[in-house]
Amino acid sequence: MSASSGIDAGLVAELIGVRDRAYAPYSNHPVGALVESESGTRYAGANVETAHYKGLCAEASAIAAMVSAGERQLQRVYVIGPGEHLCTPCGDCRQRIREFASADTRILVLDAGGRLLREYTMEALLPDAFGPENLGKSSFA
Repeated sequence: MSASSGIDAGLVAELIGVRDRAYAPYSNHPVGALVESESGTRYAGANVETAHYKGLCAEASAIAAMVSAGERQLQRVYVIGPGEHLCTPCGDCRQRIREFASADTRILVLDAGGRLLREYTMEALLPDAFGPENLGKSSFA
């Protein structure tokens, strides 16, 4: 465990590594994310920007890797930005996380060095969210 955050040092190193591989030439704001599925498998993602300013967020990238592997349930989401400030998921990513979250899913935001800044529940991150159950699909428990 990292003494400053209570988060495993290996996980922090993995987050920093994926963030450092981000492609962010326009914003200069590299972000890394790791999502942990119900099986305990971790999927990494980094933000990828393009010249027309329609990029892919790190969280979306990690969730896409999880879904591509055939998993559908998030247990934890870790997000690391480039600075000491909170780098929380954007609105689109909050909705994307919500799609695969449960009431037990935790979203953890770390500073650039891997120190835990804040931990959120899904309800705290996106209160009164619209989800699959609003369409008569599976429920958010």
